[in-house]
Amino acid sequence: MVDDTWSSALHRLWQAASRAEEVAALADDVYAPLLATPGVHLVVGTRWDGKHVLRYMRALSAGSDTPVIVATTRSMPGAAVREPGGEPVVTRSAVDGMDDSMWPEAEFLRQAPGAAVVACTFRLDQRGWAALALAVDGTADLSVVESRLTQAVDVIVACHTGILQRGREARRASDDALLAEASLQMDSSLDVEDTLRRVARIAVPAVADGALVHLLRSEGPEFVAATHVAVQQQRALEEAGRHDPWLAALLARRGEDEDTVFLSGAALEGSPFAEAGGTDGGANGSANGGADGGANTTAAGARPAGDGPHPTVVSISTLRARGRVVGSITFVYQRPEARLPDSAFLRSLATRAALAIDNALLYELRRTAVLSLQEHLLPSQLPESVQWDLSASYAVGDPMLDVGGDFYDAVPRPDGSIALLIGDVCGRGAEAAALTGLARHTLRTLLEEGNDPGTALSRLNRALRQERASRFLTAVVATLTPRPDGTALLSTCSAGHPPPLVLRSDGTVSEVLSGGLLLGVLDDVSYESHEELIAPDDTLVLFTDGLTESREAGGAFFESVLPARLSALRGSGAAHIAESLAQQAETFRDSGQDDIALLVARWTGVPPDAGLLPRDPRIEQAALR
Repeated sequence: MVDDTWSSALHRLWQAASRAEEVAALADDVYAPLLATPGVHLVVGTRWDGKHVLRYMRALSAGSDTPVIVATTRSMPGAAVREPGGEPVVTRSAVDGMDDSMWPEAEFLRQAPGAAVVACTFRLDQRGWAALALAVDGTADLSVVESRLTQAVDVIVACHTGILQRGREARRASDDALLAEASLQMDSSLDVEDTLRRVARIAVPAVADGALVHLLRSEGPEFVAATHVAVQQQRALEEAGRHDPWLAALLARRGEDEDTVFLSGAALEGSPFAEAGGTDGGANGSANGGADGGANTTAAGARPAGDGPHPTVVSISTLRARGRVVGSITFVYQRPEARLPDSAFLRSLATRAALAIDNALLYELRRTAVLSLQEHLLPSQLPESVQWDLSASYAVGDPMLDVGGDFYDAVPRPDGSIALLIGDVCGRGAEAAALTGLARHTLRTLLEEGNDPGTALSRLNRALRQERASRFLTAVVATLTPRPDGTALLSTCSAGHPPPLVLRSDGTVSEVLSGGLLLGVLDDVSYESHEELIAPDDTLVLFTDGLTESREAGGAFFESVLPARLSALRGSGAAHIAESLAQQAETFRDSGQDDIALLVARWTGVPPDAGLLPRDPRIEQAALR
């Protein structure tokens, strides 16, 4: 028995209610003071859901420290008359007059010494209600009993309301954190399919048990990604996302509907989700969390109410960004109704996902357009001859995919020689692209007409000054002229460009002497050529500064290792040299985003059936270490 006065007990009850994380924690603080009221012999608490199903019953008699707890799912339609409206309802009745179809508490109340019952029914939330019934004898002051009972109920309702409020606040905080994390994860990729897969992975299991993502194409929804907490069900989801006609028809009907739709029960008949979540087939599942005068506590070994399979619920949200539909996301839930996300959260998640997907789609379109433009600024193919082996490589270094200013070309000339040119316009973007096209086509035309490299560069410089180009550029032009003895005369002229390298057949590497002022800076500039001979199986390598200025984490430039890396490629064809050097530079650099252009010419001087010199891969691998 409790010796404290009721006011002290009520004060402790309010304190306990402010700390409680579930209403069940208040049971001892409620039952004991009520049993201490003179004339009260028994307290029975019950919890009901909205379908008049008894979920829980707890009984404690005076002089006992051990309550009797019953967890059940007993349907009692007769109890509907007891369901309260908005305010608690207090009633008095005789024990003998109780109808068992309405009063499951009667089996306990009849065992108490008292002949009367004072009961209070009260609503906890929209999903259910609860009751407290007290067995009293003739010595009890019923007005005092009713007053204490209603005060105890006030505390219980306030406690439950506070728990729900804190739960909503915690859920909002969790939802906000999830949305923030989702935005970070989705925005970290500009690949469309990777972004869609991230959307699915982020949502499971935090939002749903399974997720399907479709992209809207001109021919209809296209399955992209699926995930589920269970591996076997994930495979089934993927199959449904790709081939299920019910789902395909539903997504097609959804069209541009912006509202999230929830489907369950009969609405899922014929779908791949009809039997995925249990046997009851109810609509939207049922959330049976604890909230009555006692709690959601069960006796040892009993199963908590609401556990077990839950009916499957499916939600479909349209992914809309910048005024157009980009796809849809389908969530599959096999959890209590209380754990289903609300429409506002799903709309926010869908909006963020749609923006991330649309950004990835726009990036993909831009990437395609930029790469197409870049291709048109470069030759579609290089000329072929028995006397030279030509190849080129171009690596885009800018992650934002602005058009770069690097260019190259190879031009057969009337006298049987070939002119190789490579250049780099300052900056990126549309203006740089326009200047790149002008420079390459001007040089190509002049060299095709037989102009020597110095004259071609001087006339290009004059054209740039006349056009008042706002950017400067560097370039180098080299001509290879065959000689009767099988060698070739290499004539090189540079306008501020990195000097080409010559890889000799014995593996030695030399730098071609070159100089000259940048193009587009001053008027009337002349350029001098440097001449030297190259022998069969010697290789000329022209490149832009994106290759040499690739910098590793320690600060060293690729320029410092380039001769050794090139020497290790002796005996290789032009294609392998160009691709290998570009890949090595990209792997080498920790900073720097400049494009890398390479033009490689291996002079054969003899028919190709003579073959390449023996290539030793061990030498190449040793240089990479």
